[in-house]
Amino acid sequence: MSTTNHDHHIYILMGVSGSGKSVVASEVAHRLKAAFLDGDFLHPRRNIMKMAAGDPLNDDDRTPWLQALNDAAFAMQRTNKVSLIVCSALKKRYRDILRSGNPNLSFIWLKGDFEVIENRLRARKGHFFKPQMLVTQFEALEAPQEDEKDVLFVDINQSLDDVIDSTIALINKGE
Repeated sequence: MSTTNHDHHIYILMGVSGSGKSVVASEVAHRLKAAFLDGDFLHPRRNIMKMAAGDPLNDDDRTPWLQALNDAAFAMQRTNKVSLIVCSALKKRYRDILRSGNPNLSFIWLKGDFEVIENRLRARKGHFFKPQMLVTQFEALEAPQEDEKDVLFVDINQSLDDVIDSTIALINKGE
């Protein structure tokens, strides 16, 4: 088994839609001068077209995308001290695909309850909020258990600045 090298580490910011993954990862990457990838950019064309048509992705659709993210994580950690990837990683099997062959990878779960995230989504400017989407996200979420020791968490029931500071503190601890 490979040892973890915290000098070249990948952190996947995970959580349901509306938990703040993209905004937190973008700001953390800026402050730490870290590499940053929004995982949605690696969806294959077929997935993008399917989502654009309003059709949900299934596990078969997600598998090649998650494998592409796994490869991106491997490449990023070879050249960057700290890299951040945004990916909801809602199910354990998704997290297993992402961590496979990447011992320098940890997850930071931006964890919040339904009401906190629902209120944030409703407050977004220029964003049409569909409550059923959030319900579906929480139904799909397989909360990390004790055996997933590479999953750290940040409580998002605090200001955005505090969420960002908490995330940076976890990264600086080198976990």
